[in-house]
Formats: sequence, structure tokens, C-alpha cells
Amino acid sequence: MADQPIGILFLCTGNSARSVIAERLMAELGGKEFLAYSAGSQPTGKPNPFALEVLASNGIDISGVRSKSWDEFTGANAPAIDIVITVCDSAASETCPVWPGHPITAHWGVADPAAIEGDEEKKRLAFATTYSQMLARISALLRLEYTNRDEEFRQALRDIGRMETAHV
Repeated sequence: MADQPIGILFLCTGNSARSVIAERLMAELGGKEFLAYSAGSQPTGKPNPFALEVLASNGIDISGVRSKSWDEFTGANAPAIDIVITVCDSAASETCPVWPGHPITAHWGVADPAAIEGDEEKKRLAFATTYSQMLARISALLRLEYTNRDEEFRQALRDIGRMETAHV
């Protein structure tokens, strides 16, 4: 287990904003310890431009980012997934597929920045807030002893989803 990267999948309904931000942050911060993915139950087909903008403006690589169906992660040829984290309440309440290997699951609900109405400044602020929240949660995960994924780790992972994060 320790010689293989930890596969982590971030789920949201549309896979255009929150889960994409989380995937790219984990890919950047998790280094070789993690293989980060994101997907949606009803993917929009493309990442939200404001999600890509906030990532790029923070120096996060956005090459190859795409909106994907969670079906890509359920078949025989799917990458190994050790942890599944839902980042939106609607995805958390949906009946998820049966994940091969029975990964650890947690919910880190974050408000949908794509649902914010208003001018571009207001939308950018919403995406900056989501970025900050995901950065705080992923940083908290990386401080855990994640190589020993016992019940203590599982509980700590769930607790991260309940942490208060500062708004930008």
C-alpha cells in the first residue's frame, strides 16, 4: 500500500467547478503520494471558465482539465481509488456507484460558486472562496497520517468536511 500512490476522487454533480478545483489542488500539493481525479454524476462536459481562471491565477497547472463522468472510475480498467470525497450536497445524497476496492468515503460540502448570480467580480469572488476552502481542506488532509488509513484517519477525513473555512 505504501509503495503505491493513493488514488483520490473528488465528486460533484457537474464536475465543472468544486471537484475540478479540488482535483487540481490535490494533484499540485499531494505530489507523488497521490493520484488525484474528479468526476460528476451529470458532468457538464467542460470545466467552468472561472474555475480554470482561479486555478491558473494561483499557479496551478490546468492542462488537460476536463469534465468527466463518474462512470470512468467504476469499470475494470478504472484507476485504483482509495478515497472518494463528495464536495457538493447533491452528489453526497445521490446513490453512488459501487467503487471497486471499497474506498474510504467522506463529504466535504462546499457552496457552488457556479450558482452565484451577478457580475463577473462577484463570480470571481465566489470561485476564490471555493479555492480557499478546498486549499484549507486539502492542506488539512495532507497533515494527517494518510499512509495508515485506519478508523482514526477515516474519522479525521470526515471531520475535515465539517471544518469552518475562512471566506475570502
